[in-house]
Amino acid sequence: MQGVFFRASCAREAARLGVQGWVRNNADGGVEAAFEGPGEKVAAMVAWCRQGPPGAVIAEIRVRAEPPEGLDGFRILG
Repeated sequence: MQGVFFRASCAREAARLGVQGWVRNNADGGVEAAFEGPGEKVAAMVAWCRQGPPGAVIAEIRVRAEPPEGLDGFRILG
C-alpha cells in the first residue's frame, strides 16, 4: 500500500483513541500493526484499518490476539 499515508493516518487515529502500539510497512507491500489498550478502543482501531484513509484499498485484514507488551505511545516503524 503506497501513496495513501496509511501509517501516518493510523498513528493519528491511534492518538485520537488513546491506543498504544506501532505500525510499519512490510517488504511484501503490506502493512503490519500492533494495538494495545482497552478492548473497545483496540476494536475501533481494527475497524478503522478495515477502511483505512481515503484512497486506501484494503484487500485483507488478519487479526491475532497476543499478550500486551506494555507499549508506551504509538510509533511508526521503518
